Amino acid sequence: MLNVYLSGEIHTDWRDQVIDGAQGLDITFNGPVTDHAASDDCGAAILGPEDSKYWHDHKGAMVNAIRTRKGIEEADVVVVRFGDKYKQWNAAFDAGYAAALGKSIIVLSPPEHQHALKEVHAAALGVAEQPRQVVDILRYVLTGELPQ
Repeated sequence: MLNVYLSGEIHTDWRDQVIDGAQGLDITFNGPVTDHAASDDCGAAILGPEDSKYWHDHKGAMVNAIRTRKGIEEADVVVVRFGDKYKQWNAAFDAGYAAALGKSIIVLSPPEHQHALKEVHAAALGVAEQPRQVVDILRYVLTGELPQ
């Protein structure tokens, strides 16, 4: 079995595409909370409200980091998605953390981000442009089969 952590951009359905494409493979998927409001507000909702937006966000980031670290530490493969529209600074941290732990990393990013992500790509064992390519890598890792 392969344990895969899906990190990064939360505004598109790329995770669903990977999970759906991997049906039938012995893979367990994990990832961050993708409900943006819940992710932003988890710290204040659990630990109490803050008057300052900075401390509100800081509490949320700390609570989310517990989940992220656990997921990355338990993963065999970490897929890090950098999307078109939003800057995913947390995804860069996730890639760096996974690399420091010696995890296998697959980056999923559009070709126009190649220069900006060159250091992240250098840490990855695969750089894909489409969710289907991520599925093909995972299938090959588990079965040795090439895409049809």
